[in-house]
Amino acid sequence: MSAMTSKQVIILLVLVIYMVANMVLGLKVSHIEKGQKTGSFLQNYFVGGRSMGGLVLAMTLVATYTSASSFLGGPGLAASWGLTQSWVAAIQIGTAFLTLGVIGKKIALVSRRINAVTITDYFKARYKSPAVVILCGLCLVVFFITQMVAQFIGGATLIETVTGLPYWAGLALFGTIVILYTSIGGFKAVVMTDTLQGIIMTIGTFLLLFFVIKAGGGMSEITAQLNATNPGWDLLGKGPYSDGLTTLSPGYMISFWVLVGIGVLGLPQTAVRGMGFKNTESMHRAMIYGTVVVGILMIGMHFAGALTLPLLPEEGIASTDQVIPYVVLEYMPSVAAGFFLAAPLAAVMSTVSSLLILASATIIKDLYMTYIVKSDETNEKISKKIPTYSFLITIVLGVIVFIFALSPPDIIVWINLFAMGGLEATFFWPLIGGLYWKKGNSTCCIWSIVVGLAVFIFFNQVKIAPYNIHEIVLALAAGGIAYFVAGKVSKKEPDKEIIDKCF
Repeated sequence: MSAMTSKQVIILLVLVIYMVANMVLGLKVSHIEKGQKTGSFLQNYFVGGRSMGGLVLAMTLVATYTSASSFLGGPGLAASWGLTQSWVAAIQIGTAFLTLGVIGKKIALVSRRINAVTITDYFKARYKSPAVVILCGLCLVVFFITQMVAQFIGGATLIETVTGLPYWAGLALFGTIVILYTSIGGFKAVVMTDTLQGIIMTIGTFLLLFFVIKAGGGMSEITAQLNATNPGWDLLGKGPYSDGLTTLSPGYMISFWVLVGIGVLGLPQTAVRGMGFKNTESMHRAMIYGTVVVGILMIGMHFAGALTLPLLPEEGIASTDQVIPYVVLEYMPSVAAGFFLAAPLAAVMSTVSSLLILASATIIKDLYMTYIVKSDETNEKISKKIPTYSFLITIVLGVIVFIFALSPPDIIVWINLFAMGGLEATFFWPLIGGLYWKKGNSTCCIWSIVVGLAVFIFFNQVKIAPYNIHEIVLALAAGGIAYFVAGKVSKKEPDKEIIDKCF
């Protein structure tokens, strides 16, 4: 390892201060929660006592939804594709509004009636099938671990790239802090640190825009250079490395809409946020705040990326993922660079902490308590052990992910997308169908999961994309057909208790 430059040392110091601040905040939240002693442990640890206000709810949704690709990969592509990538990214602006509007209030009401603190809790009450709960629980844990490995590698690689630290050191620093504040503080610590991370990401976006425009000599100068070197950079489908309007082919756009737009309705980590907000007013405020913040992040970052082309070296950049780190290191002051680089790190940390706490909840609440000890929190003997078990399981899951991430594979992007697609294929129809179709039953649920996952894995492995359509679109279409056909064929009458509690 070569010696770090003074700028790298300052950047590393800023990143360490930021990560430690997250840990301190998480531990502080845990201390406050223990002092208040209100509500059950499960309610507090896994859904934060259902006390999230509008701003906190919005920020935790945004922070959980965004990833390092929102700050590195996407803006890097914008340097190649011009504003085309900005318009494509704009699809994601309505994610928070869509998630809370479609499932937020409904799942909040239902979860309070049935005392649910996890998505599989909801499935248990809605479908009354151990097979559904076990299948959903296992799929959730497997895909969550897979996705967390990708995020751990992303966080460690970012630290390694910008500071010069060895990969293992970046991984140890990042992993230790995330595991500690998540395991000790629980859901409340996760959403409070998500709020901090959302603020950091927003400020980081404005910082990048400011220094890119400053380095380029102002908007008029940057625009003149782009018009001279890349005519049409501001037109849809144009760019130095794009293939014209085929970049926005119908198949590509449909796939993008589904994968990062409509499909997120089926992600457990976003759906569970609906169980934790305080009241309807908080939800409505979160819909507005979340839409504004996502708009700033997506449009701002990708617009900044499109403006970076004149700042890049003539020999080019090896990968579009390196565009933003190059610009930050070359053109931003040390402290500002460290602060900006905290933004993609924040995106990774928030995603990991959300997945970690939900995987822990699934193992403890949905599998261990329901099917191993066959008890609930009212059992005094079991209830005393739950905090310890929850803490230990969260630690163990974090360590498992850490071990897997020590030897990063070359196909990390594929793994992350595979995990996201697998979660959507598993949970989309059981969740949406369960909330809005009274005739949906356990048979519908199992068939939609089996068929959806089978189609997703098949097309993912054989690398066939009819009309440039991503496999997740085909998986959700097949899963939806299976769900509703199974419901019609089974002709099973809806259970009265289910109707009363879940509708």
